Amino acid sequence: MDRATEAAIKATFKWVPRQADFDAFAKLSGDDNPIHVDPEFSARTRFGRTVSHGMLLYSRVFAHLQALYPGRDHQMQTLMFPNPSYADEELAFVFSENPEGNGEVLIEVRRSTDGAVTLSGSCQLGDPS
Repeated sequence: MDRATEAAIKATFKWVPRQADFDAFAKLSGDDNPIHVDPEFSARTRFGRTVSHGMLLYSRVFAHLQALYPGRDHQMQTLMFPNPSYADEELAFVFSENPEGNGEVLIEVRRSTDGAVTLSGSCQLGDPS
């Protein structure tokens, strides 16, 4: 069992990323790698289709953190992207508080279709302002 499941779940959010989200993030970030924005190219890769930018996922995580913990400074985060997230496949964002009570929030994003973890990490929050 992973750390996020062992801790008390604070919130879960669902989101279905679309190709338009990948394209808009590529334009905003300048990361137009064809694995994210070119379905024909991506179809020939081991993924078989376009995959999300890791930082697009994290931007969603960050927005949820701000909503869940208003007034708390974001001090640092650790992130791993063990599996891809695909366009048009629902993702579940799970936020749990570290049971040690040290201000750390455990984060996990999973594909709803097969449960594969696509983002795993944590965020250290400062004291409320």
